[in-house]
Amino acid sequence: MSDSIIVHNLDVQQLKEIINTTVKNQLNDVFEALKREKNETLLTREETYRLLKIDSTTLWYWTRDGKLKCYAIGNRRYYKKSEVLECLTLLKK
Repeated sequence: MSDSIIVHNLDVQQLKEIINTTVKNQLNDVFEALKREKNETLLTREETYRLLKIDSTTLWYWTRDGKLKCYAIGNRRYYKKSEVLECLTLLKK
């Protein structure tokens, strides 16, 4: 059987550590993949200007002026949510 594991000369504590390390590594990989997926959500033009609470003309100007990056698939335009949120700047009071 290729799916079997044979353990020799391991005590219970060593086996627990191996399992613990393996599970942590796998969970970290899953969390990183979820973060990447979440940050790379594509927004349509409508979703973008609704998120920013601006009108479509303002979105067009900001895209033209390079404030926001626009990506195209065919004749459709999309914005990466992470980049839209990064373009926001903190104002000093």
